Amino acid sequence: MATDAPSPPGSLDTSPAQPTTEAFVEVQESAEFGELRRTYRSFAFPLTVAFIAWYLLYVLMSNYAGGFMGTKLFGNINVALVFGLSQFATTFLIAWLYARYASTKLDAKAEAIKSRMEADA
Repeated sequence: MATDAPSPPGSLDTSPAQPTTEAFVEVQESAEFGELRRTYRSFAFPLTVAFIAWYLLYVLMSNYAGGFMGTKLFGNINVALVFGLSQFATTFLIAWLYARYASTKLDAKAEAIKSRMEADA
């Protein structure tokens, strides 16, 4: 939370000056910040919807397609186990994809906004 109050006398505050509330609002309303949010949302929202649909498919098939989910693939490994383990694999895949996406598309824009706000404070 941004505060406009100075440090009490005699305190050794070595932290950088914080931007004012007005500065945060100004940045939030800027086109650059809007572009950063759009870039983030264009990745996060579709993948979130896809993962939730994938998870609900697993849950629904477990409830209503017991025969199919119980089909043995090899040994004691059945379709349900493969689906369940795939949920973990998908989670890690999405996290890795997001880390790559953020480092190539989001981090530079966010750092530019942050640096400018810290310089203006």
